[in-house]
Amino acid sequence: MALGWFNHLSGDRAVAWSGGSEPGNEVNPAAIAAMAEIGIDITGEYPKPWTNEIVEAADVVITMGCGDACPLSPGKRYEDWELEDPAGQDIAAVRAIRDEIGTRVRALLESLGVATM
Repeated sequence: MALGWFNHLSGDRAVAWSGGSEPGNEVNPAAIAAMAEIGIDITGEYPKPWTNEIVEAADVVITMGCGDACPLSPGKRYEDWELEDPAGQDIAAVRAIRDEIGTRVRALLESLGVATM
């Protein structure tokens, strides 16, 4: 959902990648539905692992509670966003998580000086 928000809000003014320390087999269907409700299509995404190359290329690394499994690279800006896991949640709970992620992505883009759409 964070990548969907990022791409939607930044357009082509910034680039983001998404990955995880223990990616699942598919994008959560409730997350797809919740994002579709606000006009953001994330159906083309799929779970993927972090790679060292992605972390090294990043200006900011956002983690979401991966603890010791989080990628670490000296000199990088890190933010850990503690959020509820949408896995197994009903659509109402996923909407609240979606909205919190949207708020955080807006703040991130603002901190980077990236104008949002």
